[in-house]
Amino acid sequence: MLGRTADGLYWMFRYIERAENIARLVDAGLRVALTRSGATDDDWDGVLQSAGVRSAYGARHERLTSADAVDFLLRDTANPSSVLSCIEAGRNNARMVRTALTRDTWEATNECWIELKAALSKPLKAKELPEIIHAIKQCTGLIRGAFHGSMLRNEIYHFASIGTYTERADNTSRILDVKYYVLLPSVSSVGTSLDNVQWESILRSVSAHRSYGWVYDGGYRAANIADFLILNVQMPRSLAHCYEKIVGDLNHLAADYGQRLKCHETAEAIYATLRSRNIRDIIDQGLHEFLEDFIRHNNQLGIEISEGYRFYT
Repeated sequence: MLGRTADGLYWMFRYIERAENIARLVDAGLRVALTRSGATDDDWDGVLQSAGVRSAYGARHERLTSADAVDFLLRDTANPSSVLSCIEAGRNNARMVRTALTRDTWEATNECWIELKAALSKPLKAKELPEIIHAIKQCTGLIRGAFHGSMLRNEIYHFASIGTYTERADNTSRILDVKYYVLLPSVSSVGTSLDNVQWESILRSVSAHRSYGWVYDGGYRAANIADFLILNVQMPRSLAHCYEKIVGDLNHLAADYGQRLKCHETAEAIYATLRSRNIRDIIDQGLHEFLEDFIRHNNQLGIEISEGYRFYT
């Protein structure tokens, strides 16, 4: 496969995953605002930081308001991580690799782009947000469903899958990190109803609210939630699950191409760390430090995959 085709597949699915993740973050921010008494526009600071666009927002807006934050995250094309920008970029990459995709996958991608481009063409009213967030999640889910239901499990599938899970791991780790250092106003709030609402919003933002309840009978405990989103390999948005998939896809590529690259060693080392640790050790070491280290290594893996498979040639 040409490096450019692999690059297009990898980034197509990173952008699609990112679009859904941003929509879920906005949904979590709205839930906090609706359920928390005394909510202010500053509550959106954590959402912007979790999305990794706080400084970019500050360059565009002098003051932080909920309306501007939502607009920046959903439809501002000056923000390369906005939903509209991501869907546009994902569709452009899909068009570039059109011959590598099944008809079902291409049509789902193109229809998603048409629908969301129209829906996000004008500023949204507050009452319209739940409907548009649902549409974003539904459209991106249809793309994934068409892809998984119609594609051969060959190198095309594996590059796309690696893009999905690399992006998903980055998102989950950033959400957890922001929860500990931004969303919680003070140590005195730990264990209060405010803390519980925020944890619930985090679980909902990664589609883990109900599944968490199936695994843990008790309430929202920081250690249990961190364990669920970092180490529980059965949870499809956990770091461990993402790396189980990434390692598996890279091993398939190694078999297809008859060679192992530096990225294989990096992915396996990250996965081995996730499988060998327990949550108490991670918290004792420092959750923030652990997540920072994970994000750095996850980014490094992306670079190594790009270089190893010559994405730009």
